[in-house]
Amino acid sequence: MKNDYKAVVNRGNRELYILLHGILVGILASVIVVLYRLALGYAEEFAFWMYSIEREKLWLVPISMIVLGIVGYIVGKIIEKNPMVSGSGIPQTKGVLLGYLRNNWFTTIIYKFIGGVLSIGSGLSLGREGPSIQLGASVGEGISKKLKCTRVEKKILISSGGAAGLAAAFNAPLAGVMFALEEIYKYFSPIVLLSTMAAAVSADFVSKEVFGIKPIFNFGEAKSIPLDHYWVLIILGIVLGLLGAFYNKVLLLSQKVYKKITIVSMPVRNIIPFIIAGILGIVFPYVLCGGHRIIEELHLDTTIPFLLLLLIMKFMFSMISFGSGSPGGIFFPLLIIGATIGAIFGNLSINYFGIDSMFFNNFIILSMAGYFTAIVRAPITGVILITEMTGSFSHLLSLTIVSIISYIVADLLKSKPVYDSLLENQLKGKKIEGYSGDDSRKIVIDTVVHYGSPIAGKLVKDITWPTNTLILSIKRGGEEILPTGNTEIRSGDSLVIITDLNKEAIIRKEILKLTTYE
Repeated sequence: MKNDYKAVVNRGNRELYILLHGILVGILASVIVVLYRLALGYAEEFAFWMYSIEREKLWLVPISMIVLGIVGYIVGKIIEKNPMVSGSGIPQTKGVLLGYLRNNWFTTIIYKFIGGVLSIGSGLSLGREGPSIQLGASVGEGISKKLKCTRVEKKILISSGGAAGLAAAFNAPLAGVMFALEEIYKYFSPIVLLSTMAAAVSADFVSKEVFGIKPIFNFGEAKSIPLDHYWVLIILGIVLGLLGAFYNKVLLLSQKVYKKITIVSMPVRNIIPFIIAGILGIVFPYVLCGGHRIIEELHLDTTIPFLLLLLIMKFMFSMISFGSGSPGGIFFPLLIIGATIGAIFGNLSINYFGIDSMFFNNFIILSMAGYFTAIVRAPITGVILITEMTGSFSHLLSLTIVSIISYIVADLLKSKPVYDSLLENQLKGKKIEGYSGDDSRKIVIDTVVHYGSPIAGKLVKDITWPTNTLILSIKRGGEEILPTGNTEIRSGDSLVIITDLNKEAIIRKEILKLTTYE
């Protein structure tokens, strides 16, 4: 605990070490994620090749279904043995950082890698980004243990590994940094920023050495939409907000439906999406895996009925795939669904609203960001991510407007951020108050007082603090204050709080209510 305290209050002396550790995490995390990307690439190619052969030789279909059933069962056993590798991995990473969950970093890397390759290689509509974030975060946790870092530094390196994972997965270092701050930490911390930037940039460098510097999506040169056309973007933002809220609702419903199938064991239940993938691989292969094949169909000549079919089938198969709990993310598939929505909206706008056809790709790009924002509720990450993935900075204003509108609409519909909801589902039935262990062990929590929070402007003695907590110090600007009962808490203060380690999760939740604006 004493080392944790020193790590927080003596940041100036620790920044160099944290920077170097962040670089190390970034390099090692990117090596794992690059190998994961390569393995998934070969697995996807094999899946499409296998299904193309089956369409020509239908006698292979029964054999394929048996093999897919066996693979689905194996993946189910992996999940049953280590629930931390199920689904995206982002909620689990947040759970570890918040103190809700405990993670065996080494087994998580092994099982997540194998489970993800088997799932996506079979054709399930899952993405690589969530697993990449969890793989990177697990690398960060492993390094922190090997270097015997403090618990505070351990959590910084976990978030840095997550940022590195996203950077390596999408060649998007800035989005990786912003995702760590906006979605995982949900507040700005200079020391976290320093470490995540070092990790993300290092990871991006390694990734680009292997995959090159080309952006993930190449829509060619797209001109900015004129300001007198922005009324269309308002409509688009509203549509994306509505559909994003619908996505979240159906995704959570799909998990509930799977859990209600109690007549068979979880590994047997996990065979369902694999068999469906086998059927779709023969009759409608566009919707398999992440969705690169759909991007190839998104152009103005594609008919609206076919685009609607792509949208519905990709949406439904994504729900079936992710609801099962198979290792894989929602990040990339939801971007593909958003792009398809944009293609439909762009087609309608050009044919019925008089919009120039040269802006068709703009609607695809804008819809990816808006749909992502409505679902994940991380607008800055969405804008930066799509900017880096398309390699174009000409859409910043329009991206921001669409993202803000979709965010507001989803918020008005009371749609919670998807990863928060998924974490809540993960924690159902668990005692989040803590875990069994030595009650004497302590942990230091570092948190920032947001503007408009309930405690801003109050004296320490007038605040009802969680039980078993003590404020050690307050960082205000470059000054450290040792608080008394008459010390005023101000917006922007960084509080250093000590509490029991086995009560960390519940204490963090209570402190978050005190320090954030509702």
